[in-house]
Amino acid sequence: MKAIDLNSKLIDSYINLLKNLNATAKLDLIAKLSQSLKNGFDKKTNSFGDAFGAWDSNESGEKLANSIRESRRFNRRISNL
Repeated sequence: MKAIDLNSKLIDSYINLLKNLNATAKLDLIAKLSQSLKNGFDKKTNSFGDAFGAWDSNESGEKLANSIRESRRFNRRISNL
């Protein structure tokens, strides 16, 4: 599927979803979309990664696992019955 076809289908889906809004809500939506376009070019964040707590480290997975294992401290005392 081409990107243009996908974008067209997404836009059609949004139009079907929003067609029942009243005029005031539609105008408010237009204003917010316009504002997001004006402000959107300055920000470049990875909100998808932030939403799931992506780990930001240059360590390999093996080194990270080893450092976690080495940092564990067990202070459990077993009582005699």
